[in-house]
Amino acid sequence: MSCSGSTGRLRSAALPTCEFAFYLAVTVGFHLYSFYEVFKVSRIYEKDLDAEFGFEKGFFIWSFKKDPTDFEWSFWTEWVKKLLLWTLLGHVIISQVTNAIFPKFRTWFLMIYGMLACFITVGSKGLAVIMLHLFISFAVAQLRVPVLSWVCSVLLLYSLQMDSLGKIQKRWYETENEYFLLLFCLALCNLRYTSFSLEYCWHRICPQRRCISFCRLLAYVFYYPIFHNGPIICYDDFNNQTRRTETSVPKADLVCLLLGAVRIFFWWWLTESMLHFMYIHAIQHQETILETASYWLLGGLGFAHTLFFYLKYLLLYGIPSIIMCLDGVEPPRLPRCTSSLYSFTGTWREFDVGLHRWLVRKNCCQPQCNAEFMEPWGVLPQLYSFYPTWYFFVEMKWGRSIGTEHLYKVGHGYPS
Repeated sequence: MSCSGSTGRLRSAALPTCEFAFYLAVTVGFHLYSFYEVFKVSRIYEKDLDAEFGFEKGFFIWSFKKDPTDFEWSFWTEWVKKLLLWTLLGHVIISQVTNAIFPKFRTWFLMIYGMLACFITVGSKGLAVIMLHLFISFAVAQLRVPVLSWVCSVLLLYSLQMDSLGKIQKRWYETENEYFLLLFCLALCNLRYTSFSLEYCWHRICPQRRCISFCRLLAYVFYYPIFHNGPIICYDDFNNQTRRTETSVPKADLVCLLLGAVRIFFWWWLTESMLHFMYIHAIQHQETILETASYWLLGGLGFAHTLFFYLKYLLLYGIPSIIMCLDGVEPPRLPRCTSSLYSFTGTWREFDVGLHRWLVRKNCCQPQCNAEFMEPWGVLPQLYSFYPTWYFFVEMKWGRSIGTEHLYKVGHGYPS
């Protein structure tokens, strides 16, 4: 062990090669055997699970059916096949054409296209709601009081849970998935206009430039690759990079682009294979199977769920990241494999790097470095930042205790 003089923290020495290889072999062996147990149980109860959950027909290469019970994966794959693939392709075309002809105005062309794509995906009323949120947030930011911007963002986020508004918005659409897409967009837009509002409060901008500032907000919020699901990028990072690339955009290396596309295809194939071979999402709803499950099966279900979650977000963040690279915007690092994460603090820092950067930039996860944190209003950023995550967790039995404990630990930088 060696000690770092500047921070006073202990830094672990590298393991010997033989010891590292032994641990790696044991870990991989545990994973494979536990996955095999899940595979066996999936085959045994396939007919019963199919009768209850209605499995989908698998690919013609495999004789297995597909487990469709993971809502998030089914939701986004359906939307990608239906519309999002074409709207993302349209963004790439507009970006490359305007970069070749009108490079100085490319940001504004992409803003207009993002608003058009938003109109196509969530409709005119959905676009109107998003614009209303932006106008309210921008108007409150004019007061130059960060606390008021935080309160405004919390109230706008809370409006997404109001049953009365939800019933009205559901009547705008033919299917429930269209309504859920609007909620996803509003939630992600909330993070973005919060980032803009705080930057606006911290930096003095002359009144004559307010119109330009609002246009910058529109360009940031309606940047289409990250509009629906992320990854999250702070306003200051986005603004600095788009200003820098308005005159000259470095062309992405073709080899790296092709390699990224191959990796995306491999991740997609591996994710779909898991849904065909291991019915982890259907099994978790079957108490009779879980009550008689062995420790190997339970461990395999836990491993498989975390691995599936990791692969899912590699795809959900990987595709927009490639498009961002084409635009000359540096995306946050892709999620780190969950098997190499051993603490909730590390998970926040390494799995969703964009969210961690957002939290740090807004002084949410470093209260010890924020002099205002000791004031009564200083706790608002922390409460707001973890509010969406806590809201989803409280629907589960263990969310109120475990989720709140880890929220406190992550917020204060303690190991979990």
